[in-house]
Amino acid sequence: MPHRHYNGLKTALLFGLLGAVVLGASYLLFGRSLAALTIGLAIALLVNLGSFWFSDTVAIKAMRAYPVTEAEQPAMHRIVRELSARAGQPMPALFVSPTASPNAFATGRSPKHAAVCCTEGILELLSERELRGVLGHELMHVYNRDILTSSVAAALSSVITYLAYGAMFLGGGNDREERGGGFGALLLLILGPLAAGVVQLAISRTREYDADEDGAALTGDPVALASALRKLEAGTQQLPLPPEPRLQSTSHLMIANPFRAQDVGQLFSTHPPMRERIARLESMAAGIRR
Repeated sequence: MPHRHYNGLKTALLFGLLGAVVLGASYLLFGRSLAALTIGLAIALLVNLGSFWFSDTVAIKAMRAYPVTEAEQPAMHRIVRELSARAGQPMPALFVSPTASPNAFATGRSPKHAAVCCTEGILELLSERELRGVLGHELMHVYNRDILTSSVAAALSSVITYLAYGAMFLGGGNDREERGGGFGALLLLILGPLAAGVVQLAISRTREYDADEDGAALTGDPVALASALRKLEAGTQQLPLPPEPRLQSTSHLMIANPFRAQDVGQLFSTHPPMRERIARLESMAAGIRR
């Protein structure tokens, strides 16, 4: 899988960044106390582990999805079984969300503990060939370990945000004036969440491009995925998900931005522009034909 190595490097860098930020915020809050720094780092590690280990459960519950048998969704099972066998990977659990908005996502901590979910809307909207392209994309998120990367990025964003508010409202340690703790806390409050969000958005956008490319290579049909993305762009704008907190926390997993453009500005969208994704896939298809 061509992008797995790079995603592993991104994850390692994110772990390092998270640890550094937590230690820095703990210093602002509690001073040079070794115990406080140790507690801060432990919290960061626990948040990362929890968000990663339970990522599949959280996402599936947020979308109120239910497991489906082969008798209930024969095409979905047939496509995923074929693509999993082609990739030499185990068959993931399959779910359907009772949602009219057309979308799909994959989650889980490893290929052996993965889940792929389609909404009822996407199953009605796409042809079987287009659905195959979408499922190839989602499987590559699993095989590229994107769920681990995105879980760490999300944890990074959350921890920095909470620590920023803590630094502001709880104040610094005993040497606060010497360190300029009040000013440092204010900077952390303003810049911390912004920096965390930028990192998370960059990771999310990159992994979507990678999953498009690798998924199209897995199916051998980039045109089908491009066609599916074109339909999904229109479908999610006509039938968006409500911007509720439980859905916002899982939106980065979905193949298409599930919210209206005015609800989530383009600059701060977790997804790259759909026209750019489609253009890349069409260029890929042209290269295959040549």
